Amino acid sequence: MSRPPLEVADIVRAAGAAFIERNRQWIRWKHVKVLLAIARCRTAALGGHVDECTLCGHRAISYNSCRDRHCPKCQIAAREQWIAARRRELLPTPYLHVVFTLPHRLAPLVLQNKKVLYALLFRTSAETLLEVARDPKHLGAEIGFFSVLHTWSQQLRLHPHVHCVVPAGGLSPDHTRWIRSPDHYFLPKKVLRKIFRGKFVAALQQAFQQGQLRFEGDLKLLAQPKTFAAWLRPLYRQAWVVYLKPPFGGPQYVLQYLGRYTHRVAISNHRLVSFIDGQVTFRWRDSAHQNELKLLTLAVDEFLRRFLLHILPRGFVRIRNFGFLAHRKRATLLPLCFQLLGSAQPPQVQPHASSTKDSPPLWRCPKCDGPMKIIERLTATEIQLRSPPPLTAAA
Repeated sequence: MSRPPLEVADIVRAAGAAFIERNRQWIRWKHVKVLLAIARCRTAALGGHVDECTLCGHRAISYNSCRDRHCPKCQIAAREQWIAARRRELLPTPYLHVVFTLPHRLAPLVLQNKKVLYALLFRTSAETLLEVARDPKHLGAEIGFFSVLHTWSQQLRLHPHVHCVVPAGGLSPDHTRWIRSPDHYFLPKKVLRKIFRGKFVAALQQAFQQGQLRFEGDLKLLAQPKTFAAWLRPLYRQAWVVYLKPPFGGPQYVLQYLGRYTHRVAISNHRLVSFIDGQVTFRWRDSAHQNELKLLTLAVDEFLRRFLLHILPRGFVRIRNFGFLAHRKRATLLPLCFQLLGSAQPPQVQPHASSTKDSPPLWRCPKCDGPMKIIERLTATEIQLRSPPPLTAAA
């Protein structure tokens, strides 16, 4: 795998402790922890392993990954494992892509209440889809889908939204047949927008009444019930954004499609263009102008500040299943869906026990392009001891 010429890790290492010191008023340990993980990822600081080519015997030391879910380099393997696990859950039917987005007005409140508001976004968007799909006036079926949380825009600003990937149909209320949605149509967009808006604002008001929201800094005045109600009122007067793409393909295409949205971080290393004189330049797509590719340059402090906006609360699950794909229903309803669609569910693939002897190839040999295999694991100290001594000037 080719290494990009510039990585987020390079920027983090260059900014170093000076960035943390300059931004002590808002930097917390959770931010420092992510920055340290990214800076150390695939370096000797985390230890590593000796790889050997199974064909020519060439050996090389590879460094371990940090496995932080905000690290741009650590999500490829996790994404591939997740997609492989989903392969047996994909039904032989077209799929749709639905996106629910929170209004920009809520961004300051989201920053102070990420765990609460992201959970509300998941819940209310799922309830909206399930409720509208169950309505006999629309689809009249029980659907199943999974949702993925993204919190960023192309310019790294706070932009919370969930991507929902949904089979184009569902189970009849009595679970005796599969109801297929009409071609090029799934559910009415206007109805989804209205119900999503009503459910989210009502849930937000309930969270306020139950004392689940924090108000700090410029938002302190919102702690007063009348002020909070007045602040929410404009949300009812604007159209909330719900994107609904027509059916786009069957299960094999979905596997490729999923790779664009699952396990993505705020910015990939391949979008970075340059880091010169404390200025970071990266590519972004302007959706308002037919996804035209543009360049944006930010000071390093502003770049890292925007990057750190998208750190998720500890333990927060950003990929969730709903409907007949929910964990408590999947075992019984998913096989039924395959049966009603006239297809057999793919068998469960048993993972192989991991060991040094049986570990799969990790990369290709630079000498003969053969598969490399782990033969020894090393700690950071062992790697340091194996490194050649630094060059010193002659006496």
